[in-house]
Amino acid sequence: MLPLLLVLLLVLVLFGVGFAVKALWIVAGILLVAWLLGFVFRSPAGTGSGRWYRW
Repeated sequence: MLPLLLVLLLVLVLFGVGFAVKALWIVAGILLVAWLLGFVFRSPAGTGSGRWYRW
């Protein structure tokens, strides 16, 4: 009974890690797209600082 519970626990942990890694890849992709859009839609260099972020 104990080995079965350990195997089920291992499956749950690996499933959770896999889901978390996939979610992090999705978040990283969204941030990359937002970062690239910031370069595309930033103001021209002649007006202001030319940076799309405030810091």
